[in-house]
Amino acid sequence: MTDLSAEASNLSHVWRRFCSELAEAGEVLARPSSPTSALDQAEGLRYLSRLARTALNMLVDSADPDFPRLFLLCDDKIKIGADNPDNLYQQCVVRGDRTYRITGKRNTVPYFSIGSKANRYAIDGTMASTGEIEFAQMEFGPDGTFEIVVSRDPQPGNWLPMADDTTLLIVRQTFDDKQTQIPADIKVERISDGPTAPALLTPALIEQQLMASAAWARGTANTFANWSEWFKAHPNQFYDAPQEIFWKAGGDPNIWYGHFYFDLQPGEALVIETPVPDCRMWNVQIDNWWMESLDHVHQKVWLNNSMARLEPDGSVIVVCADADPGFGNWVDLAGHRSGTGLWRWFNAAENVVPRMRVVKL
Repeated sequence: MTDLSAEASNLSHVWRRFCSELAEAGEVLARPSSPTSALDQAEGLRYLSRLARTALNMLVDSADPDFPRLFLLCDDKIKIGADNPDNLYQQCVVRGDRTYRITGKRNTVPYFSIGSKANRYAIDGTMASTGEIEFAQMEFGPDGTFEIVVSRDPQPGNWLPMADDTTLLIVRQTFDDKQTQIPADIKVERISDGPTAPALLTPALIEQQLMASAAWARGTANTFANWSEWFKAHPNQFYDAPQEIFWKAGGDPNIWYGHFYFDLQPGEALVIETPVPDCRMWNVQIDNWWMESLDHVHQKVWLNNSMARLEPDGSVIVVCADADPGFGNWVDLAGHRSGTGLWRWFNAAENVVPRMRVVKL
């Protein structure tokens, strides 16, 4: 039995090691392919601080799978991997050998999915799906309430599978209009046998958590820097890659992801044109090099199906420019001459690849 009252050696060396390993995430700023403009480098520094903040929240304060703590992975400031401005991303840490119950109420959010994931970002940049469920597959009470059992073994009713190496649940709530639609209420609790209160913290545990946080921040930064390098090799066109690559990084299998890199000269705009297939939802966004969504609270840096003005033939034209060009649907470049972007189709009957061209305004 561990004597928790025993004196520990001075742990300052652990903090220094954590800071040193976290600092290694900064290597992405010095990659030969990374942009060197003042804006891009400043955003990169801020991005690393945001990754550190999320890593510590996830792997220190919300890390106990016996007492799952649902938290926002991204918000209007913390942004990761082309986060969707139309989404709420919630997450909690779990273990594959536990059983959990998710309870909640549907309310008016139009799209809601939960995936169980094996988070390997610190190892190989993947977050493999070990189970998925969404509203269209679920049963609800007359008042919109629901219950989901999360476990390795099949369960009656709404069931979200896990695997032995499941470490996370990711909740995606996607809105047509965040101002008017109400998010689903959701609560996660462990229902299998286990402790009634969290164990007291030990030096070994906090050291493990801090090192895992540093590794996650570095792994995440490098994963999406790699993606930006892929996209940069094919500027001003959609990146042709199997969707499984994006799903393995934590993407939703119900979504087609059309990533791209834009590179524009002053006075140029990026025009995207496409027919709109039968689908539940769609949107497009402009991101920076670090694959962060831009400031969607204060600027018009994205467009979705409820916001768009369609052409007479039902197609849509999106114009990414410094100012509204007076045709199509304007998306603000927000001071960026280059960066990344993403088009999403949700459950489309056909995953149409939009056309892209650069025009001089």
